[in-house]
This record gives sequence, structure tokens and C-alpha cells, in this order.
Amino acid sequence: MIDSSRDRAAGSLFGLAYGDALGKETEFLPVAEIVRRHGPSGPRELVGDPALVTDDTQMALAVAWALREASELTPEAVEPVLRRRFVDWAASPENNRAPGMTCLRACGELARGVRWQEASVADSKGCGANMRVTPVGLLDVDLDTLAGLAQFQAGLTHGHPTGLAASELTAYAVRLLRDGAALDELPALLAERARQQRLHYRADWLGDLWQRPGATVPTEFIARGWDECLAVLGRLTDALARPDDGGDPCLLTGEGWVAEEALATALYCALRHPDDPVGALARGATTAGDSDSIAALAGAFVGAAVGMSAWPAGWATRIEYADQLTALTTPQPPPPPPPPHPPHPHPHMRAPRFQR
Repeated sequence: MIDSSRDRAAGSLFGLAYGDALGKETEFLPVAEIVRRHGPSGPRELVGDPALVTDDTQMALAVAWALREASELTPEAVEPVLRRRFVDWAASPENNRAPGMTCLRACGELARGVRWQEASVADSKGCGANMRVTPVGLLDVDLDTLAGLAQFQAGLTHGHPTGLAASELTAYAVRLLRDGAALDELPALLAERARQQRLHYRADWLGDLWQRPGATVPTEFIARGWDECLAVLGRLTDALARPDDGGDPCLLTGEGWVAEEALATALYCALRHPDDPVGALARGATTAGDSDSIAALAGAFVGAAVGMSAWPAGWATRIEYADQLTALTTPQPPPPPPPPHPPHPHPHMRAPRFQR
């Protein structure tokens, strides 16, 4: 029997990569040109074998491997492995997919050994903060740990409070869907979470990150991020209340270059195509904004809701990094049992020299 939670986790991580690959073909193109090349429904087929992804999937894999390698899920244990994974990504020859400048700048500082709160780009809330957070939402951890990890992985590169809050909401959305929540419940559930967390600064994870110009106390710093997320969730709710005109969702909830808009616009795509998972990806890719990130997050949401059956069967072997995606969504075997203790020698017997 297939474990539904595990199947949804695989559907989410593979869905992120599929959306990223479809959006890679359309990013930086105007909608009219996308429609000319792919038709009004947008791109619905993977291109290439393998179908290449962007830095969105590469960095999501970096986060996933860091979480698996960490000895425990605490800031002290996660920070060095996450730093190493980010620095390795930045230096990799495969990092040639138009990576975000915020990530590159912060990774350069992390490579020099700068304290992460100082390496982080303080004024950036780019979607690089939450395009890679899906693996956090797939962990079997309590919500405080999920929230801390989501904000922490964002904060290593993006120091703006909205990047932190949007990353937590993105991971929380993945968790809710993986655990069986319906897609159409998400806007209200995320708004409720934002209101609950509005004055909660996670000092145990973030340390003194809040000490930026203009903030006098940690709660003032983090409230700004939650307020911006609440505002865009309000725009999402208003957009969903109107008939779908089939047009560019960026006109309704933003172009997705910043974290809160990437979250809202990806949710819009997922919610408008609940019975057509590939259509949700295509809608995200048929946008004037950050098409690969929007489609990637839409894929993460739909995949978490439906599982691997959401996606065409042949895609799993054609997507770039298929081996890593498979390894990360395959349960690890339990460690072997410890060897039995040797019998205690008779108190009057001396052990042979080679055992000393």
C-alpha cells in the first residue's frame, strides 16, 4: 500500500521541479509571445531529455539535503550544513540558470565565513526566500520547528521580514496540503496563521537579524512582514471571488519577483486549476512575471494536495536531477542494530595484547 503522506511529499517535490522546468522556457517572455509559442493554454510538455530546471530546484535540493544531513533540526546543527550547501551551489558550474543576485551576494559572504545575520541581504524579500522552502513543509516536525526552519533558511540570504513570513506561509501551505487540507481552504488558513504569528519574532532561530535600520523592537520588525503577506492574501481572496478571465494572474496578485507575491500568484494558479494539475503549472508559466518560480510553487502545492498521480507518468525519469528527487522522497532504511556486546571475560583472565 502506498503511504499517502509519502506519495504527496514526492508529488510536491517533483511538482516543484516540473513547474520550474516549464517556467524556465517562458521566464522573461511577454505573455503574448508565450501564447504565440505554446498556445493559449501555455506550455504543457517538458522540453528536453533531461528537461532542465533553474536555480529554484537547485536551491530546493540544497535545502533538502541540508535538512537530511543535519544531526538535529536546531539552528546550531542546521546552519553549517545549510551554509555549505548554499556555498557549494553558488560555486557549482551548474549554477548557470540566471540565479538571483541576492542569493549570489549572500552566498559570497557566507563563503567568506561572515556571520549569517550579516551575510544576509537586509532589504531583500525576493522570491529566492521561498522558492526553495518546500522541503521544510514536507518534514514530520512540530509547527514551531517548521516555522523556525522556514524562516531560518530564508534568512541566510534574504533578511527582509516579508521574506521570512512568506517562507513560513509557503512551508505551512505545503504541510497543510500534505496532511489532507483542500486547496480552496488555504487562503483562509494562511491568513489565520499570519494573524496569529504577527508579533512572534523567533529569536531562537533568527538571533539579532531584526536589528536593522527602522526597527526598534523585534515585534515591530516581524509585524511588517506578516502585514505585507496579509495584504497580498487579501488581494488573492478578492481575485478568487471574481470570474476567471483566463488571463495573466500577475495582474491580480503580483509578478512574483518578491516572496509574498510568488506565494499568492502560485496559489491563484493552483486554485484556478484544481482538477488539471498540469494546467496549474502551465498557468504559472504563462505569466509576465517570475514564471519559473510561480510555476514551481504551484507545482509544489498541487503535488502536495494530489500526490504523484497528478503528473504524467513519463516525467519522473525525464526531469533533471531525477536521481536526487527520487532519493529524497524514498524512505531511508533504518540503521543496522548495534553489534551484541562481547561476553565479559573472567576476572582472572587477561585479554590478548591486540585487544588492548
